[in-house]
Amino acid sequence: MSMDQQEVIPKNIVLIGFMGSGKSTVGRELHQRLGYSLTDMDRLIEETIGKKITEIFKEEGEMVFRDFETLQLLEIAKQTEKRHIISTGGGVVIRAENRSLLRKLGYVVWLRAPENVIFERTSRNKDRPLLNHQNARERVSSLLAEREPWYRETAHLIVDTSGLDSSEIATGILESARYYFTNPA
Repeated sequence: MSMDQQEVIPKNIVLIGFMGSGKSTVGRELHQRLGYSLTDMDRLIEETIGKKITEIFKEEGEMVFRDFETLQLLEIAKQTEKRHIISTGGGVVIRAENRSLLRKLGYVVWLRAPENVIFERTSRNKDRPLLNHQNARERVSSLLAEREPWYRETAHLIVDTSGLDSSEIATGILESARYYFTNPA
């Protein structure tokens, strides 16, 4: 395959990770620094459907929500004229199709935090439908264990967010992304 025929990876930065790992906060920080469009997938789904995610889960079910995520990734992939910071939902990696799409969208960064940090960050938020559960801590542990291999498979870079602020995390991501985009593997 000649250089002309090779697939060009868009210079988007895609943030993946479990709920409470800092995707929205770091996404806003990267947006401010780079001026790239910020796409928060959960917010976009809520705006498109006209319902909160908790309502979508309750009324339509998780699989319908996951269908919306996949459709949204396909739409974002069509937008090649501008660069994006894409903050995904925590479960976007569940589907193999989504994992493939995420890597095609650009540089994928897994924001990872220890289970106790995630539980502390998410336990007070009632807008987390997968944690509206009798034993939320056990649910966090179970979902993390299930999803970790998918996050690892999808990510170009893994960043542990515990003990770092969003500015420090963004700096590390930008340095790594700059190298990635100038020296793609």
